[in-house]
Amino acid sequence: MKLVVGLGNPGPEYEDTRHNVGWWVVNHLADVWRFPPWRAVPDARATDGEVSGRRVRLLEPLTFMNLSGDALAPYASRPFWAAANDLLVVVDDVALPVGTFRFRAKGSAGGHNGLRSIEQALDSQEYARLRIGVGRAEPIPGEVLRDYVLGAFSPDEATIVRALFPALAGGITTWIVDGIVAAMHRHPGRPPAPEPPPGPEAPPRVADAPPSDSFPQA
Repeated sequence: MKLVVGLGNPGPEYEDTRHNVGWWVVNHLADVWRFPPWRAVPDARATDGEVSGRRVRLLEPLTFMNLSGDALAPYASRPFWAAANDLLVVVDDVALPVGTFRFRAKGSAGGHNGLRSIEQALDSQEYARLRIGVGRAEPIPGEVLRDYVLGAFSPDEATIVRALFPALAGGITTWIVDGIVAAMHRHPGRPPAPEPPPGPEAPPRVADAPPSDSFPQA
């Protein structure tokens, strides 16, 4: 079974925050894949279904970000389940600008408390993650990171993030079917920019008049 985990914090006060973008993505997947209603599981809520013939579970830990690993601990001891192949964690990343994303096969927590908790629960950094950019294009000097990630997206930022959902769903489907290396290569992190609309047609060019000395003399 493939496990796609969206990280976030429970409670309405956190719904629109940058730290909850993992939940945004997983909720979108549950909708577009037409999975059944969410149900309670230990330390989380989950919904199961099939994607391209593969069994998939979507999971949202309910333990608050710093204890996200508690919801994953039961999976580590399951036979025939390996985090390196069967786990994808969807998480916010302040090092990436809004409007970008990045698949990674493994790596450190990078200062993210949710990833750190998962690493401790699994005793491993060998699991795939999908990092969603939430960073500012131009960071504000002295801004407190905790306040920033627990702040809400601006309306424009939220629109940009939601516009990524089709590309993210496609990348996650690739991971489910073909693995993380294929997802990294086929979905490099920024969808192609739309073609600019055609500009107005230039008026036809008027031929230059011949120089005055080329006219016949009277």
